[in-house]
Amino acid sequence: MNPNQQLLDPPWQTNPQGQERHIGVEIEMTGLTLDALAQHTAHQLDGQISTKGRYERQITDSHQSEWLIELDFHLLKEMGREEHVRDTFSGEVGKSVEEALAWFAENLVPLEVVSPPLPLSRLQEVEQLIARLHQAGAKGSSDSLINAFGLQLNPEIPDTDARILTSLIKAFLCLYEWLHARARIDLSRQVTSYINPFPTSYVKKVLDQHYWPPLEQLIDDYLYDNPTRNRPLDCLPLFLHLDAPRVRKITEDPLIKPRPTFHYRLPSSEIHRPDWGLYQAWNDWIQVERLAADTERLDACCQAYLKYLNKPLDRLIGNWTQELEKRWLDL
Repeated sequence: MNPNQQLLDPPWQTNPQGQERHIGVEIEMTGLTLDALAQHTAHQLDGQISTKGRYERQITDSHQSEWLIELDFHLLKEMGREEHVRDTFSGEVGKSVEEALAWFAENLVPLEVVSPPLPLSRLQEVEQLIARLHQAGAKGSSDSLINAFGLQLNPEIPDTDARILTSLIKAFLCLYEWLHARARIDLSRQVTSYINPFPTSYVKKVLDQHYWPPLEQLIDDYLYDNPTRNRPLDCLPLFLHLDAPRVRKITEDPLIKPRPTFHYRLPSSEIHRPDWGLYQAWNDWIQVERLAADTERLDACCQAYLKYLNKPLDRLIGNWTQELEKRWLDL
């Protein structure tokens, strides 16, 4: 393996319980049928396939961990779980509705591989699976103008301490422009609302050197400016896990599920490209964690970025991503 393609280690190796941290990975793609994708995944993981519905397959791997292969279309999945579609819609109408939706989904909606929370030591299995699916003909976002497919990471938090969580959010906001440039997001994803950037007012608030709030304020401030899943770093699942009543006062979105992870949504899925892999998005995320773990460097970087944001001329003629690489990143 090329040394540049190795998966880097994060500065925090353990979770709040002192155990090895876990990472969830979600990869969207087309180019394969649902069953072909399930079969390739099961073969790679030495797993067994079971059917959850017409549009979902579950893979139980050799570690007894459960992977999900699904058509990423919520309504169709719900219909596919029905024992009798005609109970949901009347007579043949129900069947024709599902068939029409299935045709639409087959052509426009991606399939998705959703890993279980994997220990850090098993992340390489995802890289190996990506290589197999690439060889099998899987297609990513830039393969077509209508594709808008993502690779999403769910890194488990190392601690519930508000200062550590705030450090990670500060570091992400400082690195956002660099991460966006590195992701090379194609037009089809840029025109969607899935990964809208954080409001500048929120960025400036959080990067202030005196902003080290208690957990309750950290959550409230986030909810005030970001009551939506459509952020490149979605913190709603984490905050729902930490304080469900506080979050549910603001949003009842049933798609928000509690989990002790950040939800990093920015990277594109480019699984059709032979040089693409998990290492790119993962190693970029590691830069976020390394900056967050270095208090002195983080504080200086926040001050520099705030100065950049507050000077329109600097933003016009400057290049923050280059400055990051020269001064603030651990490359």
